[in-house]
Amino acid sequence: MSKSDVNTNSHLSKPDCQHERPTLLVLLGPTGVGKTNISLNLAVHLGCPIVSSDSRQFYRELKIGTAAPTDEQLKKVKHYFIGSHSIHDEYNAGQYEQDAIQLLGELFQKHKVVMLVGGSMMYIDAVCNGMDDIPTVDAQTRTFWQIQYTDFGIEFIQNELLKLDPAHYGEVDLQNPKRIIHALEVCSMTGKPYSDLRTGQRKLRNFNILKIGLNRPRPELYDRINTRVDEMMDEGLLLEAKQFYQFRELNALNTVGYKELFEYMDGNWTLEFAVNMIKQDTRRYAKRQLTWFNRDKEILWFHPEELESKIELVAQNLK
Repeated sequence: MSKSDVNTNSHLSKPDCQHERPTLLVLLGPTGVGKTNISLNLAVHLGCPIVSSDSRQFYRELKIGTAAPTDEQLKKVKHYFIGSHSIHDEYNAGQYEQDAIQLLGELFQKHKVVMLVGGSMMYIDAVCNGMDDIPTVDAQTRTFWQIQYTDFGIEFIQNELLKLDPAHYGEVDLQNPKRIIHALEVCSMTGKPYSDLRTGQRKLRNFNILKIGLNRPRPELYDRINTRVDEMMDEGLLLEAKQFYQFRELNALNTVGYKELFEYMDGNWTLEFAVNMIKQDTRRYAKRQLTWFNRDKEILWFHPEELESKIELVAQNLK
């Protein structure tokens, strides 16, 4: 998406008939697009806090590999869900929905506008649309399927999902073991296909939602991603990953930037190859994010530089 691809005349104000309700301003986009700086500037203009919807930045131990806001940036604007959990905590989108909605209820007592900023697709949807009521998975079931994956590999659990829930098999990211395992856990717990429990019904919210998306032309975005990975390595990403190598089986560490370096530490890859794989996997993730976001016709898309020039206008319309 180039600058000319965006709608420069998009109406950014709240719906006229619902001015009395507070507004959740959602700033989303693929990894590496430049959400952090723009969100800070916009939050300052609006005088509002930021609620993070970046599920990797929830973990306080992971700073470099998640591109978490710096201490200086956190002092500039009040943030929530940055470093709020440990890598040892079990946390998912359903729990996040409950916590975030409760927090927003408290914040809207003081602010007419609150910003939700990030790129974790399911977590943004959890707040805006709500999650289906999926039962909590017990420890025994979780351990069982984790052992199946560890002992027999991803192809085995893919085939198990195909048997238990062919509908979900046809739509899930088959290269994401965490998503496959979760579906298998729910199938085991309920005796029903995971897809049968996903109603897709949108929950009513007592606030307005305005979604602004940031994007860049593909070569520009990919160059930024590659550069950022190099900068992370210079900042000490390898040392950070080494500190958590013993915990590599945790869900929080089964993520881009760490899992590739664990392969290097295992002796399977060279460091140069691992870094190149981080870049490639990050680019692939950005592509998946955009595919997901492009289904949502409520999103108003901008090039970051264009939105930067309109920040005061956006703030005036929302105050």
